[in-house]
Amino acid sequence: MNDTAQEVKLAIEGTRKATSWLAEAGISLAFTTYQTGKLFFIGLQDDLKLSIFERTFNRCMGLYAAADAKTLYMSSLYQLIRFEQAFDGEQMYKEYDRLYIPQVSYYTGDIDIHDIVVDGTGRIVFVNTLFSCLATVSETHSFVPLWKPSFISKLAAEDRCHLNGLCLSENGEPAYVTSVSRSDVNEGWREKRRDGGIVMDVRRNEILAEGLSMPHSPRWYKGKLWLLDSGSGRFGFIDMKTGKFEAVAFCPGYLRGLAFSGDYAVLGMSQPRGNKTFEDLPLDETLKRKDVEPRCGLAVVDLNGGDVVHEFRISGIVAELYDVVVLHNVKRPMAIGLVKDDIRNVITIGGSPDMAGNEIRTAQIS
Repeated sequence: MNDTAQEVKLAIEGTRKATSWLAEAGISLAFTTYQTGKLFFIGLQDDLKLSIFERTFNRCMGLYAAADAKTLYMSSLYQLIRFEQAFDGEQMYKEYDRLYIPQVSYYTGDIDIHDIVVDGTGRIVFVNTLFSCLATVSETHSFVPLWKPSFISKLAAEDRCHLNGLCLSENGEPAYVTSVSRSDVNEGWREKRRDGGIVMDVRRNEILAEGLSMPHSPRWYKGKLWLLDSGSGRFGFIDMKTGKFEAVAFCPGYLRGLAFSGDYAVLGMSQPRGNKTFEDLPLDETLKRKDVEPRCGLAVVDLNGGDVVHEFRISGIVAELYDVVVLHNVKRPMAIGLVKDDIRNVITIGGSPDMAGNEIRTAQIS
């Protein structure tokens, strides 16, 4: 069921026990679709039917949620936007228990921001794919470069290796990145899509694993470095001693976006576009061998056995996802966008003391 009208037909349907899993885990999900420029939220209504909410943001991609789910960061065509929750979770807004409002926007220009994290010091760090580096925001410039792979000779707006994924260590520092290749020429990665993918240790500026097919979404979770070998449709982890990729599950789609809840991983699946970027990949061969068509949606994988136990299948206008996050202790979320009048009419008041020392409570005015 959709909470907002769709101009073009769109359907998001959970498999038989998917809604029960959301309820038992006490979570909701958010994901981006850069092809159609949508930020989606999947939650539950009171009758445990799916609640689907969407907002439009041009070419939205990277998505980050704080551990308490009070803050979100999202990249779009030329912005990096911070959303904040409008109330403490005990209030409701139009039957929603979480309302996210855009509060800060950094204008970065079209630098193709992919993964986003907030490190242990509170610093925003993102993958600047166009310039093949990690960067942070600036009050006066489009970005400030922080790190580049050792094989990149200079910062240039050439998307040389298609650096795309980033994760933090247990200590909250930028630790690992994924890249489609180690190329050092303009869009050289396009020639290495099949098996040129690598994982790098940021702190040592060394290659940790190689021979991957368009890897994405590295995540450190429960003592393992998980990632998506997107070009083969495989989800797994890196053996830190050997550098070998250990596959845990296959999902019938081009994989991007990875998040966790308990003993489960949530993976984004996309239907490969009909262009050369997605041609001649191991995924094509596996789909044919398994006699299955590529899917778009979210797959929930049991980390213990590697089984795909739930899916949220998407059909219609949306065919490609980029990122997904888990919102813990959130049942039914929504957000204010930049297109409709809500951005003008929903006003929040902070909870800090006023000049006379009286507490100002949060309120919504619409």
